Amino acid sequence: MAEVQRDEEETQGESASALTPLLPPVQPPEESKAPLVGLLSEVAGGIPAVISTMKHAWGEMGAVRGTRLLLKVNQKDGFDCPGCAWPDPGHRSVAEFCENGAKAVAEEGTTERVTPDFFRQWSVAELCSQSDFWLGKQGRLTHPMVLREGATHYTPISWEEAFALVAEELNALETPDAACFYTSGRTSNEAAFLYQLFVRQFGTNNLPDCSNMCHESSGTALSETLGIGKGTVTLEDFDQAQAIFVIGQNPGTNHPRMLTTLQAAARRGCEIVSINPLPETGLNRFKHPQEVFQLIGPGTALNTQFLQVRINGDVALLQGLGKALLDLEAQKPGTVVARSFIQDRTLGFEAYAAHLAEVSWDDVVERSGVPRAQILAAAELLARSERTIFCWAMGLTQHRNAVANIQEIVNLTLLRGSVGKPGAGVCPVRGHSNVQGDRTMGIWERPKAEFLDALARELDFEPPRHHGLDVVDTIHGMHEGRVRVFFAMGGNFLSATPDTELTAKALRRTRLTVHVSTKLNRAHLVHGRRALILPCLGRTERDVQVGGAQFVTVENSMGVVHASRGAVAPASEHLLSEPDIVARLATAVLGSRSKVPWRSLVEDYDRVRDLIARVIPGFGDFNRRVREPAGFFLPNGPREGRFTTASGKAHFTVHAMPREELEPGQLLMMTLRTHDQFNTTVYGLDDRYRGIRGGRRVVLMHPKDIQERGLTEGQVVDLTSHFRDEKRVARRFVVVPYNIPRRCAATYFPETNVLVPVDSYAEKSRTPASKSVVITVAPSVDAPALAEGSTS
Repeated sequence: MAEVQRDEEETQGESASALTPLLPPVQPPEESKAPLVGLLSEVAGGIPAVISTMKHAWGEMGAVRGTRLLLKVNQKDGFDCPGCAWPDPGHRSVAEFCENGAKAVAEEGTTERVTPDFFRQWSVAELCSQSDFWLGKQGRLTHPMVLREGATHYTPISWEEAFALVAEELNALETPDAACFYTSGRTSNEAAFLYQLFVRQFGTNNLPDCSNMCHESSGTALSETLGIGKGTVTLEDFDQAQAIFVIGQNPGTNHPRMLTTLQAAARRGCEIVSINPLPETGLNRFKHPQEVFQLIGPGTALNTQFLQVRINGDVALLQGLGKALLDLEAQKPGTVVARSFIQDRTLGFEAYAAHLAEVSWDDVVERSGVPRAQILAAAELLARSERTIFCWAMGLTQHRNAVANIQEIVNLTLLRGSVGKPGAGVCPVRGHSNVQGDRTMGIWERPKAEFLDALARELDFEPPRHHGLDVVDTIHGMHEGRVRVFFAMGGNFLSATPDTELTAKALRRTRLTVHVSTKLNRAHLVHGRRALILPCLGRTERDVQVGGAQFVTVENSMGVVHASRGAVAPASEHLLSEPDIVARLATAVLGSRSKVPWRSLVEDYDRVRDLIARVIPGFGDFNRRVREPAGFFLPNGPREGRFTTASGKAHFTVHAMPREELEPGQLLMMTLRTHDQFNTTVYGLDDRYRGIRGGRRVVLMHPKDIQERGLTEGQVVDLTSHFRDEKRVARRFVVVPYNIPRRCAATYFPETNVLVPVDSYAEKSRTPASKSVVITVAPSVDAPALAEGSTS
């Protein structure tokens, strides 16, 4: 697909199965008809959410099993939802889950199975011809499987032989840095801690993870300015906030339980401002599915203001808000700017104010796409709010200037003194259930010296000190032959990463790829010379070790660590838990080189938690505190009024206003999820809130942009991305007119990750710029039209 000129030795070193297709089919069988495009939903939740929940839960798991599992989701004696990381309320309802959480549970709790017989029936090449949606619907993996060099089919392998194979490859490397160990946000704290410990004892810091692709920009921006790479609010702060700004985020699809929190805030008079290129149903109106007597009415109105910013116009908009606040302060000195707070507890205000004085309103309006009157109205709201929370997600973190986006939010919070007090602060809303906890446990390619010192002190070894490879570096490392073994603890690396074709070719240049997984995904089909699939327990399943029934822990978006206990029998007797897999792997690879009692640790996870408590600050008395029903908060200096930067003060920062220089005919494209999707897992082919059904290969465009290009609604087009002198092409997308700013476009991932250049990433954080892709759109040149679907 991608028409990028690379080195002339492009195919050298690829595996014997290099003729297997690299990418998903352009036209999956289930998407043979054009998507049906209808009216957008005006309200989130309600009866459609109830129906969808029952359809997925009962259809995948059966009525009895499905109901039983759902009643354990996010309960104090149950398991943490394998979906998003939104925190649990203190007082929980009987049904403490959302529609998309139910889909995540159904996906894991399905009664379908992928057995050795399945792999005998399907070759790798045949599986590659199926869609990601189809692959996911085949069911839970039941046995460890191996793809031997030159083979066409995966075959069963014993656990002992699988670990020996990994040990053989790892121990044959010239340097430990020739291996990379990826982690997804599903991994528990216990598994993540053991995993990073094994990797560092092996001798490398090559620990790329899903944070590299989502909230790395948040961590970088907040660490520099506030002293901690996490948010500063609790769920209780939303009960006291007078204003909530939701920026670059679609909670209705990506964090649906957040809508309950926003609904409660709106009902008590809190003003909510949404800032996004697309109007999102979940920020318009909401009907709580459990409020039976409200299901028939219009629902609760949420946002009081909607600022439809252009893609990557956020710095301009946020600087406009800051400029307006300073103007209001000049009109009424002492009423807007938190002078005492700024003087006593911050640095850099003078430079920030001087910069905004030079910013012109013409530039603010042009580059943000938001009229000045709307910006002034939002600034006035901000000026009268004494307690303001700013929330954001990947709409801000996946641009080249992503760190600047977030630091401009910090500037506004400091200007108003809105951090370190009840009802106020910053809230990066994490996507995966333990992505924040994994980083706390040490899953990071750039570990701090203090963390490594603690490992060395407690475990009597010298960890590597040089920085490892992040996701972008890992892709390059595999493609260039420097990384020979790729090991993934969860996730779907191929589909989640940018530059899909390059990533596929890179994976094929390795000697071994290993995936610890619950279900089949495309990453299993694009592999090294040899490949392993190691099936593990899911979050919903009981984990019984030598010491009896175990539980694991996770950390939510707001720094609360709590327990998670599986509720049902494992999908197969051959599954191992993730901690057990790591311990067995470490024993096989390290042997007598490691003094860590790996087997003893996983016999009773309390022993792992005791070790964590000795290494990581804030986890003292871990085993007692995590047995409290609601868990416990980790220390957070800025939340508590202490900025933990080197200076002990918060920092204003100054940033140039980005300018997207688009040539005639070009659009700026962002990727996003459908409502039937979580990360790369596709639950269905509908995007109910956006009015699209039965297909995913669509491009949302402004009607005038469609007309200017001589295109029509429903036309099949090819998308070409432009980066430096490179072009990448994604074939056969359907044009959909949509309420989106001019010269902007939106598409779904992972289908358009092929268009995202691997070397287009955020400054400092190196997060791929999946929300800032320059494209052109033209009629499809090599494919027949899709069968007709109705449009309205």
